[in-house]
Amino acid sequence: MDFRSGELRMNPDIKRFVLPVVVALVSSFVLFVLRSFSFGLLRRWSEKSEEKIGAIVIDTFRTPSFYLCIAIGLHSGLSTSELPARYVFYLTKVIHVVVIFSITYACANLSGDIFRNYIQKSNLPIPPTGLAYGIVKGAVFAVGFLIILGALGIAIAPLLTALGVGGLAVALALKDSLENLFAGIHILMERSVRIGDLIRLETGQEGRVEDITWRTTRIRVLSNNMVIIPNSKLAQSIVTNYYLPDKTIFIGIAVAVGYESDVEKAEKAIAEEARKAVGEVAGLLGEPEPSVTMTSGYKEGAIEFTVGCNVSEYTEQYSVQDELRRRILKRLRDEGIAVPLPARAVYIKKDI
Repeated sequence: MDFRSGELRMNPDIKRFVLPVVVALVSSFVLFVLRSFSFGLLRRWSEKSEEKIGAIVIDTFRTPSFYLCIAIGLHSGLSTSELPARYVFYLTKVIHVVVIFSITYACANLSGDIFRNYIQKSNLPIPPTGLAYGIVKGAVFAVGFLIILGALGIAIAPLLTALGVGGLAVALALKDSLENLFAGIHILMERSVRIGDLIRLETGQEGRVEDITWRTTRIRVLSNNMVIIPNSKLAQSIVTNYYLPDKTIFIGIAVAVGYESDVEKAEKAIAEEARKAVGEVAGLLGEPEPSVTMTSGYKEGAIEFTVGCNVSEYTEQYSVQDELRRRILKRLRDEGIAVPLPARAVYIKKDI
């Protein structure tokens, strides 16, 4: 610094290098303070209003805003510098790439979160799975990547041509992965298996669908273990979906009485007890009301009735069967109707 003539004069080297650094640091610091203050206000508003949109915005812009603050600070410092034009040009390109990537990153996260949140609240025929979420984010990232290439002055058309030629080789190398990807998309669009559905595989496993990703479908079986199936295998398998066309299922409960019993009295007692249980037994539906038939007919040592009833969903059938059997057995005993014991005839061959 030069103090001659009572004036403070800055050394040209200091003005060229130190001043831009100071401007960049101060600008970034101010932006970080504003960023922290804004996120704090948004977080408090989100907690008070109990709206998910505030949390979505915070999670979406937390990381991208950090890079944006740095990029804007660098741009502010660069605008006050006296660097050679070619260095300014390259640094400006880097800043543009950082800004575009940050905006792309934020838009991808925001669009994915809004998509998932909206689908969960609506009745659109699109499940909010990991695969659908990844497709939405991947599309935004692809657009951002093309914009970055354009900002760098790279021609996109020749690149797309080269990618098309090389894509064939990649497709052959990743045949199994692509097969699983398109099988997963097919499952999502067909909606034969959805998130939350209770299904039975042809191999015998039963469980609830937890997620459909780009490669596999994850099923939590009733023993609380996770079965992971490639999408291509699931698409080719015979699957029983207990939630299609709806969750309601019909079950039949066998009730046996002795041949010496009054058939009409036994049928009336069983029907009354089954209909009385509606509203008292969780999962048992009253529409249509339970019915009693003698479709099983005459069995060895007993007359067998079938109690037909509708249950709210597959997993409720076990508790409904247990409770109905207890109630019907108690009612039959109270009515004096005999419940036969299992009978076996044993023939002993004597030595001659």
